[in-house]
Amino acid sequence: MKNITLPDSPRILVTRTDRIGDLVLTTPVFKALRDQFPKAWIAALVFIEHREVVEGNPFLDEVILYDKQGLEKSIWGQLGFARRIRKKKFDLVIHCHGTNRMHLVAWLAGIPARIGYDRRAPWALTHVKEYDKKFGEKQEAEYLFDLLAPLGITRSEVLESFFPVTDRAKRSFDHLMFHLKIPQGKPWVILSPSASDVTKMWPAGKFSELATRIHHDMDGVIMAIGSAKDRAVVESVREKSNVPIMDLGGRLTLGMLAALLEKSAILVSNDSGPVHIASAVGCPVVSIFGRYEPGLGPNRWRPLGRNCRVVAKDISEVPCSERKFTYIDEITVDAVYAAARDLLARPV
Repeated sequence: MKNITLPDSPRILVTRTDRIGDLVLTTPVFKALRDQFPKAWIAALVFIEHREVVEGNPFLDEVILYDKQGLEKSIWGQLGFARRIRKKKFDLVIHCHGTNRMHLVAWLAGIPARIGYDRRAPWALTHVKEYDKKFGEKQEAEYLFDLLAPLGITRSEVLESFFPVTDRAKRSFDHLMFHLKIPQGKPWVILSPSASDVTKMWPAGKFSELATRIHHDMDGVIMAIGSAKDRAVVESVREKSNVPIMDLGGRLTLGMLAALLEKSAILVSNDSGPVHIASAVGCPVVSIFGRYEPGLGPNRWRPLGRNCRVVAKDISEVPCSERKFTYIDEITVDAVYAAARDLLARPV
């Protein structure tokens, strides 16, 4: 991609309209842009339901909310949204996740420089990057820095994600903690047994067995999290367990989840959004991976941070032609327990 020359105080828009964890992994881009352009006006365009991931981020000047299921659902809503963006007079847009809607919005808004991937209406871009994420050769945040090359930005050796834990979120969680009588003064162990796809979900019975083993090792409080639609999964873990597990399913906003994880000793989770929130707020995390398809496995979607462990089945000796799409059911409790014990034994 050819280089881009921007004014001294550029107006930069970054779009990321997909999953929660993907957005968290985009936050290192905000810092890199701020370091390179300290006088810039930097805005993030995200789904309205993900606002708490970025509102309060110190590297952003503005958060623009996109209501795909509401105001912006129709073609007329899309056109109206593009007019709103046009009025903001951005000099550059960086599409961290290519969608027809976002590419079209930036094109209709007349943003002069438009960086994105060669997929989903790439004709609407001025700078097109090959879509090589599908090969899964590096971590998602590392891939995003390829988009910044035309701006003269190079990736630092250590990338850190960021999640703003606001005072409002802390107060809301404190109120819930008081209402549910969550014990303080004991380490909190958080289980996240759900995921966006069943092929990423470690069996509920294994989560229950893990909880039992951790409970026998330490006098802690074990809690299970999930969205409202995950209540059945959380309840299944609790029913199969021989030890008490507090049910927080459907009770937490994203901000409250971050406030919980910030205080927790460890998160054990499938490959899902809470993994990346935990890493961003400094909570040790064990991430369980079952999928190995290029672009879907741990090489691309592992959490950032040094207090993180990935547990996955070793398939190095399985011929590529014989590999299954997921090995999630074959990951043992012993392997996850060992990773959790290693993190719990480390000083904070």
